Amino acid sequence: MSERRSVTVIGLGPMGRSMVRAFLDAGVAVTVWNRSADKAEAMAAVGATRATTLAEALDANEVIVLSLTHYAAMYDVLGQAADRLPGKVIANLSSDSPENARKGAAWVRSHGAEFLSGGFMSAGDNITHPASYLFYSGSREVFDRHAELLRPLSPQEYLGADDGLAQVFYQALLAIFHPWLIGYQQALALIDRAGHDLEQFLPYALRSNAAFPYFMTEYATAAKAGGWGDPATYTMMDAGAQHVIDALDEEGVDASLSRTAQDLWRKGVEANSAADGSITVYELIRGERR
Repeated sequence: MSERRSVTVIGLGPMGRSMVRAFLDAGVAVTVWNRSADKAEAMAAVGATRATTLAEALDANEVIVLSLTHYAAMYDVLGQAADRLPGKVIANLSSDSPENARKGAAWVRSHGAEFLSGGFMSAGDNITHPASYLFYSGSREVFDRHAELLRPLSPQEYLGADDGLAQVFYQALLAIFHPWLIGYQQALALIDRAGHDLEQFLPYALRSNAAFPYFMTEYATAAKAGGWGDPATYTMMDAGAQHVIDALDEEGVDASLSRTAQDLWRKGVEANSAADGSITVYELIRGERR
């Protein structure tokens, strides 16, 4: 456990500001730095200490939490004061690809610092929401040493020593969320453009969502056995997607997501027509061919 109840936060977008507030609420002293000074000043107004330079921010604490747009920004920012990195712990909670996280970890360690990768699964920037939690990966020893200091940010899920693992799980869950988010907007737009009440529709959307855990469990089990879907499945899903597209088109709602789904179902029809046997949806998505 880290003996110091203080931390530096670099990057003060919505997530960074939420982290600063969570630390302050837990009694952790926070030093902040941001490329645009107004955001740092806003955090100073609620109790953080504003560093006037990046070097000052790095010198202030052993543990440095990054909340940046991507890993490239880490190089841009920390590269300005790389001589201050030896002996520091960089907890990069920014989003990026797993391989970029691994390269970032190697870069940080090459400059004499320790590294943790993290990925927030949160309700937007509401990191105190009951459903929010935070993936970590990297050195188990480094995580254990600083877990208590980082605990105010969200419930912790340590995944393993692979520096990219937090991003593997994080991006996999975003792969679910992004189509869901767009699909839900399509649904709301369809109801509204058809002249009906969104409040009337909402209970049915929530009700249908209750079946998702069942489907998730069933499809994960099927994936371990090779996957779900046969030629008849692709034909049925192609037809179903067309019905959705027709409904959206009739009301002038953007159907691009549904067209993308239909393209996948049609790719499955073609793959199965050329295959000896059937190619499951899971195999198709994995890029497998027979």
